[in-house]
Amino acid sequence: MTLDSRLVLRTALAGTVLQLLLAGAGHLFPWVGIHLFLFGRAMISATAGYLYGLLHGRSYGAGALGGAIAGGLCVVPALVLSVLLGDSAGVAVSTGTGISILTGAVGGAFGQMGAILKKLGF
Repeated sequence: MTLDSRLVLRTALAGTVLQLLLAGAGHLFPWVGIHLFLFGRAMISATAGYLYGLLHGRSYGAGALGGAIAGGLCVVPALVLSVLLGDSAGVAVSTGTGISILTGAVGGAFGQMGAILKKLGF
C-alpha cells in the first residue's frame, strides 16, 4: 500500500480552502454556523478524500488511508479559526477532526471505486 504524499497535500489544500470559506460564511451568517457546520465540514472532508482516491486509484486501502489523512488535515485550520472567532466550542476541534477523518476515509474508498469505473469506461 503506497501513499502519494504530494497528492495528499494537494487534496488537503483544496479541502482547506473550502473549509475556510465555510468557516467565514458561518461567522458572517449565523444560520450557516447553526445548520451547516457539521454536515458541511464532513462533506468537504469526504470530497477531499474522494479526490484523493479518484486521482490515486491504486487500491481501496491506500485510497481510504490517503482520504482519511486529507480529510483530517483539511478541517483542522477551519476548526481552529471557528474556535478563535467564537463560533464553535473548543471540543469541536477534536470531535470535528475525528468525524472528518472518518468521512475522508469513506470518501477515499468511494474515490477508488470511481477510479475503477473510470478505467472501465463508465
